[in-house]
Amino acid sequence: MRQEGVDRRGFLRLLGAGAAGLVGFGLLDRLALFADDLRRQQKACILLWMAGGPSQFETFDPKPGAETQGLTRAIATATPGIRIAEHWTHVARETDDLCIIRSMTSREGNHGRATYLLHTSYPPSGGIVHPGFGSIVARALGRADFDLPSFVSILGPSVGPSFLGVRYGPFVVNDPNRPPDHLMSPVSDARLRRRLDLLRELEEPFAEEGAVEQVRDHQTLYAQTARLVLSPQARRFNLDNEPSRLRDSYGRSPFGQSCLLARRLVEAGVPIVEVQSSGWDTHGNELPTLRRLIPPVDQGFAALLADLKMRGLLERTLVIWMGEFGRTPRVNLSDGRDHFPEAFNLALAGCGVHGGQVIGATNPLGTAVAQRPVTVPDLFCTLYQALGIDFRHENDSNVGRPLAVVEGGEVVEEVFSS
Repeated sequence: MRQEGVDRRGFLRLLGAGAAGLVGFGLLDRLALFADDLRRQQKACILLWMAGGPSQFETFDPKPGAETQGLTRAIATATPGIRIAEHWTHVARETDDLCIIRSMTSREGNHGRATYLLHTSYPPSGGIVHPGFGSIVARALGRADFDLPSFVSILGPSVGPSFLGVRYGPFVVNDPNRPPDHLMSPVSDARLRRRLDLLRELEEPFAEEGAVEQVRDHQTLYAQTARLVLSPQARRFNLDNEPSRLRDSYGRSPFGQSCLLARRLVEAGVPIVEVQSSGWDTHGNELPTLRRLIPPVDQGFAALLADLKMRGLLERTLVIWMGEFGRTPRVNLSDGRDHFPEAFNLALAGCGVHGGQVIGATNPLGTAVAQRPVTVPDLFCTLYQALGIDFRHENDSNVGRPLAVVEGGEVVEEVFSS
């Protein structure tokens, strides 16, 4: 298994090698040192989420000449031998940094269940609500003393933290072109602090009467919000500080500007940002819909990769482009494609990912995975490995038993090698 960063095995080796220097330290002290080392690496992740399920045929697994091709042609890219669907002309120039996986497979064809699966690595099950990917990354890589949220979701909400606690829930930004609501305090800093102290005093009786968890969560949210309001870091949410030419390069669409905001946030130290694009559930009239959906995502995605690379941030920032499943090989009677989890694609870049390659393949018609199937647990093992997070770590769940970050699956080692 690749050992860039520090995973669980690497951590155990470090404990053994450094035992002499850790005499007198307890296990919790050692765990704290490990967590601090992980945070010092300043790794981050930007998830570009295509809500609704993007068609693999119209994105990164076209089938030129096949009867399932549809009306979309394939185009050449900057990487010899890799062809993607037309309309992705900006991304086509950045494929040397992209690892495309064409052999993703799952069993979840329902939007809600598949979205949950592709955000947690677990299918939904009664009684257990699993923490989302963003919350786990925020907990592992975020700093408790950081003024900005550790998890930001732009253009829509994301899967929440569950039993990890509200501290690791997503901070939602609905419009990248204007700072979030209520980011400016209506009173002086001193008066705001006095109000917060009074709020804590008023809530103490509720906590004493059995509402300890509710009061703690409420106070955590208020403390996080107040720290952000009082911090000069809040300016990171204001895109007016960016040159017009750079903003134009991302595209002035909500998605493009959200990608720029995501770059600003990870550059400032936010460990995980999710940017959403909705409308990919193309059951009918697919091609006109995709001609509207693809251009802003194409431009924003490509500009994000180029900007991160130019700033030296791509080496430590994992970029993920994906949705909850793919679309059927056969075009239906409404000129669209239906849900198809059996074989779909996604793209990765940065944070040790070896670009300029395709992993896996579907058969000539795209009806099934033909080479190197990658399951959802495999994918999440790989994502956490890139970020240096122990995917076998067990968290105390809300059902009274430990729950692994990822159950089963293996790292897709080819992602990190040619």
